[in-house]
Amino acid sequence: MTWETVIGLETHVELATKTKIFCSCTTEFGGAPNTHCCPVCTGMPGTLPVLNKRVLEFAVKAGLALNCSITRRCKFDRKNYFYPDLPKAYQISQLYLPICRDGAVPIRTEAGVEKTIRIHELHMEEDAGKLVHDPWIDQTRADYNRCGVPLIEIVTEPDFRCADEVIAYLEKLRSTLQYLGVSDCKMQEGSLRCDVNLSVRPAGSTEFGTRTEMKNLNSFKAIARAIQYEARRQIELIEEGKRVIQETRRWDENKDATFAMRSKENAQDYRYFPEPDIPPLEISQEELDRYRAEQPEMAEAKMARYQTDYGLPAYDTQMITAQKALADFFEAAVALDSDPKQASNWIMGQVMGQLSARGMEAKDMAFSPASLARLIALVKDGRLNRNTAVKVFEAVFETDGDVDAYVREHSLEQVSDAGLVQKAVEEVFAANPKSVADYQAGKQKAFGFLVGQTMARLKGRASPQVVNETIKALLEQL
Repeated sequence: MTWETVIGLETHVELATKTKIFCSCTTEFGGAPNTHCCPVCTGMPGTLPVLNKRVLEFAVKAGLALNCSITRRCKFDRKNYFYPDLPKAYQISQLYLPICRDGAVPIRTEAGVEKTIRIHELHMEEDAGKLVHDPWIDQTRADYNRCGVPLIEIVTEPDFRCADEVIAYLEKLRSTLQYLGVSDCKMQEGSLRCDVNLSVRPAGSTEFGTRTEMKNLNSFKAIARAIQYEARRQIELIEEGKRVIQETRRWDENKDATFAMRSKENAQDYRYFPEPDIPPLEISQEELDRYRAEQPEMAEAKMARYQTDYGLPAYDTQMITAQKALADFFEAAVALDSDPKQASNWIMGQVMGQLSARGMEAKDMAFSPASLARLIALVKDGRLNRNTAVKVFEAVFETDGDVDAYVREHSLEQVSDAGLVQKAVEEVFAANPKSVADYQAGKQKAFGFLVGQTMARLKGRASPQVVNETIKALLEQL
């Protein structure tokens, strides 16, 4: 029998506000346990929440970018559950009137498959704390710093059929939210967390199978592997005559498998009721128009503009716009009179290479557009050759050191004196008569050797073009 996988996602996104959703505690990542919390976010008796208006703004802007309809009059609801990481035993969320509904996100997989993923809803809520297990003392301790950090939860319809579609959607979602500036979407810090609801059914069937929910997925790679494992597990159960149990399962990265955590709750299990301490929210048409007008240029629009205005290939534009910080870096370098194609080549080659080697994101690097523009200018003016410029780049990348100072201190400026180049070539000829004879005998590889020896004698500072021309001219005279 042929099986079909049906997947829906619940993605929690921490918003990039400076303070929490209902109090003035910082949202800064890290900090000593239980130092970023107060009586409000820990739910002490007699405290009252006050909505951070920036949270509402970010939620609406995200909804507009995801093509959602905005609920002009919405409200919060109280979701009751009893876990150790939730000190007040309930979460303020939205069930009945979420801020955004009925969105649509077009995606394209690496294989070129295009489809539209429907967004069921986007709602605002507060985050819970974090449980940390210490194996040395066999204790689990609670850190409530994350309690009250503002979230939006984006719930899709069950429109995915494979892991590739899920990854394409999450990459598109992350890019969109980063361009908006509403979240940094750092999965390693929990800013973007995804729960995967998955079931299987016979191909061609319209009935949904029993779904499981997978948690603890902290990378795109883990999500793809978990989907493949869970689909296979469910198919094997059904083919053995067993049934799939609706439950929440935990992904274990080390064992490359999912494990049951608890039975899956339904909405009625949470005993939702309207949040009594926060009045309904009214979003005026003027506010909505302002939020819509403030939407930035997104990746797709930048790609089209870079191809039209700068003549860049589609591949270049796709790579540069993959991260908003890279696109901003590119535009700043071009604004400093760098050739767009040269800037693109440096970013895709050297910049992205250094970021990958360090495990960094573009927005965290010290290296500046001004330094890149200066390197490009030095190569263009003939003061550095490309190989030397790369060495300078590698030396100054981490701290954004002064390019000109580094070139000057290490005597790297390109040799432009034709007499010095000719002298170096003559010395190489004298030291390598066999190579000269080999070239004259028709062995073309000898020419490359002579070029390399000359560049080495000039410590890589000569123009390769001048060296080539000088060697050719002297060989013709022999």
